[in-house]
Amino acid sequence: MPRNAPVTAGVPHTVLSTETVRPADRMRAWKQALSKAYVELDLGVREDPGSWQGFLRADRLGSLQVTTEQSDPVKVVRTPQGAAADGRAYIFARIQLEGSALLSQDGRSARLTPGVLAFYDASRPFTLVLPEPHRARVLMVPRPMLRLGEPEVRRLTARAIGETTDGPPALILPLLTGLAREIGTASPLVRERLARTLADLLSTLAEDLLDTDPRAVSASGPDAFLDRIKASIETRIGEPELSPRMIAEEHHISLRYLHKLFHSQGTTVIGWVRQRRLEGCSTELARPGAAHLTISSVAARWGFTSPSHFNRAFRKAYGMSPTQWRTSADRRRRQAAARAETDADQLYRPARPRPSGDVGHGPHDSPSSQAAADQGAAAAAPRAGLAVPGANEVRPRVNPFRTSPPLVRVPAEPADGTGRKHR
Repeated sequence: MPRNAPVTAGVPHTVLSTETVRPADRMRAWKQALSKAYVELDLGVREDPGSWQGFLRADRLGSLQVTTEQSDPVKVVRTPQGAAADGRAYIFARIQLEGSALLSQDGRSARLTPGVLAFYDASRPFTLVLPEPHRARVLMVPRPMLRLGEPEVRRLTARAIGETTDGPPALILPLLTGLAREIGTASPLVRERLARTLADLLSTLAEDLLDTDPRAVSASGPDAFLDRIKASIETRIGEPELSPRMIAEEHHISLRYLHKLFHSQGTTVIGWVRQRRLEGCSTELARPGAAHLTISSVAARWGFTSPSHFNRAFRKAYGMSPTQWRTSADRRRRQAAARAETDADQLYRPARPRPSGDVGHGPHDSPSSQAAADQGAAAAAPRAGLAVPGANEVRPRVNPFRTSPPLVRVPAEPADGTGRKHR
């Protein structure tokens, strides 16, 4: 029954073929083999167990295990009791080679056909229904090797990868399948390296699947999504333990996609958080109401736990130490207050009025100087036998603050002794 099983000389492995087991013991032997190779599992078979057949070979390659299995129809169940009993934290990546399979976990179901891969988590219940004779290759890796948090793993399971012929899966799946098939034939040193490569490829597939999760990015696009992430970071900017992984898990995206979003705007997650913290510190240090706060307390309020690290980062960003920044801000504040006071004095100081003269006076003649000149002319005119127009007229007083010229009374012409007016 076994076909294309890898030859793995010198590799620790588990092998079972039901052809060597009595028909009455086949299901029990198969259950024991699966539980030894994977985790504690239960089985269900509809047909006659005596005619049922299966083959399994599990090759241990360091922390990675590659298993080739093929069998007649069977139902494999990871129960809550089984998950709680052994507590083994492994991630399975099942590549269907022949036949089909229906995988269910975390409220989702994925149908696997030849060439399609799906992840499932051994730490929680799952169900694998194999309705027809099948063959598959199963990669089992410790959860830490995928570098995924719990929320990410829960979004990863029971989702078919490789149903389309484009994107990263189209490139990675054939390579992954070939490596898994041939890894056992390599030398021990090469096997260790290939095992790490397999784990990296699985991690890349997982992150790509999480990146394309339609629930992670809304229809408004990645820019709007990044704005929401930044707004969320602002509410936690003072938490020293805030990390990119925490941010990614909070927004249900992979760590790689989070870095990709920030990189699209020419920055990094850590760099942007540090910049916002420094901006907050610089604003608070320059605020008059914070003069009683020590520099280290201001830094701590914005998430800096090391005063020396804060001083170095601040000097690099602003070209001076936090103390110099605070002193400079105080000096600028005093200078601005002095300028404002000077401007207010100039704005509200009353201007000296410019007096207006009578009609016919020159622009530089003041009312007092012109009146004196008129009086002198009136006194000298009789002595010279001259008639001075307006000499006997009482002139109106001129208001120096008046904006329009005063009205001037035009005197009548004087008469001679005959009673006739001069012409």
